[in-house]
Amino acid sequence: MLLAERLNEALAREDYLAMLYLDLDDFKSVNDTLGHLVGDELLKTVANRLRGCVGKTDIVARLGGDEFAIIQTAIQCPADAGQLAQRIREALAVPCEIDGQQVLTDVSIGISISPDDATELDQLLKNADMALYRAKADGRGTYRFFEAAMDAHAKARRALEIDLRKALGNGELELHYQPLVNLAHDTISGCEALLRWRHPVRGMISPGEFIPIAEETGLITSIGEWVVMTACAEAATWPNGIKVAVNVSPVQFRSAALALTVVNALAKSGLAARRLELEITEAVLVQDSDTTLATLHQLRDIGVHIAMDDFGTGYSSLSYLRSFPFDKIKIDQSFIKDLSHNDGSAVIVRAVTGLASSLNMTTTAEGVETQEQLDLIRKLGCTEMQGYLFSRPKPAAELLPLLLQQNDGKMRVA
Repeated sequence: MLLAERLNEALAREDYLAMLYLDLDDFKSVNDTLGHLVGDELLKTVANRLRGCVGKTDIVARLGGDEFAIIQTAIQCPADAGQLAQRIREALAVPCEIDGQQVLTDVSIGISISPDDATELDQLLKNADMALYRAKADGRGTYRFFEAAMDAHAKARRALEIDLRKALGNGELELHYQPLVNLAHDTISGCEALLRWRHPVRGMISPGEFIPIAEETGLITSIGEWVVMTACAEAATWPNGIKVAVNVSPVQFRSAALALTVVNALAKSGLAARRLELEITEAVLVQDSDTTLATLHQLRDIGVHIAMDDFGTGYSSLSYLRSFPFDKIKIDQSFIKDLSHNDGSAVIVRAVTGLASSLNMTTTAEGVETQEQLDLIRKLGCTEMQGYLFSRPKPAAELLPLLLQQNDGKMRVA
């Protein structure tokens, strides 16, 4: 309320001003890993540094959580706001020493200008918020000015969210499956379930477009439950030795019902627990680690296999291998893509396969697209492959004949 009051006063007084919306990057992980007391001290440090960046007539406010706002007055042009944003980023990039812990942080900033972008309080705040969203979407740790196209993008995104809320009930979601190939026997050992959305007007919508919306809105919980139930039911019709792998979002792990959902899906489908594999990324383990590990152990105890997906792309992958006995490591496709012309990638893949072997874990090479890559991952010790070289993802109806053909001994992977 005070910010709104001061902003209205500034709008009436100033010819030109900027509204900066700030959001700390990865603040939640600071709270989760170092505790809320450290998080509180970080917020105090950030507030003091922000005060040190602004002019005497500027206004700094904390909106809540790790969100701040700045009203920059007496500016001559938008570039002045850009310079302030850069000063803020540089100030916050300096490590903080809190209770003996070195804490690093960065910030995303959205900027709107009055009168160029808006002359009323609500619209100016809304525009700055949209610019902040773009800064986050562009990789965080940066700042963006509001552009008119952002409003159109926001409206399109909102329309997509509304459609996504209806998609599950309307039967628009479906699963496609990409085979995983056992390299020792040259046969299909399992299939990864991949979510697809067949929009009635737009056709197939990329998961990269709708999954982030599902996660931000919480829709991923109900969608994820449907994915587990459907994948188990369809896999139950496959030959007995073939597993199904399902990706689980970090958001789903915040629900205490995840383990119950899996148990219900197995019971309803009749699928053996050993044939279900849940794939998680490091982001799952960054959040409330004790609760997450307890859930993972619950799932392991009933016989479900757990795989670490996109291994090698995070910051602490090796430490997580020590904290939980994974069944499988999936080597990110970025390493496989570089194998033929980057010796470093080959060294890393060999190290991962050796580590996995010593820990009794299997290794899956993701994104194998060429015969050369296949030959290399065999030499480097990978136990499975997945990629377009063997098969693109297929709808369940197209996949089943392939699996049955293999089960009859009529097909082997080249």
